[in-house]
Amino acid sequence: MAGRTGRTGGAWQWSRTAETRRVLLDAAREVFCEQGFAEASVAEVVRRAGSSVGSLYHHFGGKAELFLALWEDHQQALEHAASAAVAKARTAGEADPLALFILGARAFLEGSWQRRDLARLFMDGDGPPGFELVRRTRGREWVRQNAVLLGVGTEAVDRMTVAVLTTVIGEAGREIATSAGRREADRIADAAILLIRRLAPAEDDAAQD
Repeated sequence: MAGRTGRTGGAWQWSRTAETRRVLLDAAREVFCEQGFAEASVAEVVRRAGSSVGSLYHHFGGKAELFLALWEDHQQALEHAASAAVAKARTAGEADPLALFILGARAFLEGSWQRRDLARLFMDGDGPPGFELVRRTRGREWVRQNAVLLGVGTEAVDRMTVAVLTTVIGEAGREIATSAGRREADRIADAAILLIRRLAPAEDDAAQD
């Protein structure tokens, strides 16, 4: 009985910790998006979260770490949406690499619209020291994952092609985040997909015809 109570207590504590982190991240999203990283203050974040400075430092370590945690949360949300779209299509029987890549791209671009406040924040260049390196490293990993999804080779031309296709998605996401409305965002997404089809490896283009 005591063991069961301990497990329940541990689960409750984990849930409470996760909720505290979530509330702090939501408050950080508001403050950073309104004020930018440099002007944002820890005091304002904890005020909106109804928390304490000590709690923020306990969970994140400081303002820079909080910003990076918010960025990581944003990236994971976009990647999860893309991965889920690809997995769903595969389950339904889709096997063409380019078709799967495009479905993942559309999910990513939809996320760029839904989370456009964060997309704008992270493309402004106003971040803590080292943020650009973290972002570039994540970008290279994104290219690697796309190469696996597309099933391309390891030649220089293959790597360049995947890098270009990945860049198209990233730039379209940035344009979508700053677009005037949903209609314009959809036009940008459609144009990006058309460009991907044109730039994709020839054998994948043939498979689409």
